[in-house]
Amino acid sequence: DLYRRMEFGLKCSYAHGTKAIRTHIDWVGEQSAISLGVFQTIQKEWQDRVTLQAVSLVTLDYYQTPAGITLADTIAEIGGILGGVAYSNQDLDAQLDTVFSLAKERNLNLDFHADENGNPDSHCLRQIAKAAIRHQFTGKILCGHCCSLAVQPLEEVAETLKLVKAAGIAIVSLPMCNLYLQDRQANVTPSWRGVTRLHEIKQQGIPVTLASDNCRDPFYGFGDHDVLEVFTQAVRIAHLDMPIGDWPCAVTKTAADLMDLPEMGRIGVGLPADLILFKGRHFSELLSRPQHDRIILRQGKPIDTRLPDYAELD
Repeated sequence: DLYRRMEFGLKCSYAHGTKAIRTHIDWVGEQSAISLGVFQTIQKEWQDRVTLQAVSLVTLDYYQTPAGITLADTIAEIGGILGGVAYSNQDLDAQLDTVFSLAKERNLNLDFHADENGNPDSHCLRQIAKAAIRHQFTGKILCGHCCSLAVQPLEEVAETLKLVKAAGIAIVSLPMCNLYLQDRQANVTPSWRGVTRLHEIKQQGIPVTLASDNCRDPFYGFGDHDVLEVFTQAVRIAHLDMPIGDWPCAVTKTAADLMDLPEMGRIGVGLPADLILFKGRHFSELLSRPQHDRIILRQGKPIDTRLPDYAELD
């Protein structure tokens, strides 16, 4: 079942034009070995079409246990990224110290879920930044969600972003999932959009990317692994237009750089001709239609862009 669903997602991503995916693998009991096995199988099968990266996903207290150390060793063996969910608690600094130490010892990059909530007192991103500075960490650090920044006073946001920049942390926003989940209450209309402070982050020179966190799962019941949909919705949700400027880099060049894939996400002489061609002549046209008639080139040649049938999931 897991293989079928994972392959379905890859087929959708590939047909829409995606070249690389970073995915988080829940590390829970016996399921973790099953998930990792399926991931490694499908990573090898798709290596010539889509580059796949795996991130471990556990709460940070897990790394305080022998099993957490074993997990760090496993991630190092498979060339993955050490990751986890940061929650506000009295032991968070100690948990972060352990995670940073494990990553430094194994030369691993880090990827955190942080502040995926509307609590103005949630400052996990700030504590992650302080830990990175404390440990003089030189690897890449990516923090996702960071929703609570949007409900904090601007003075607090500025203080946090100053630390984030000093720590060399990049931010990834999940606009569709965060819009859908944040401020959700039964029979109550939401009063904020859920996304983090994208403009303020970018203005500080902090690398910021856009992505889809969940597709048709319990957290977000929609989506089709289409990065154009992600960008289109992000423009509308977070007002990334007038002007669009270099915001497209958030789903191309910047994202590729953060994934250590320097040949992807850009066009240049000598680079692979892996491109997406749209009929939209301007951003106003590009972002107004789904662009289902797009042409996907791989090594300069069109690929089959037919999407998989939902019946494949049966």
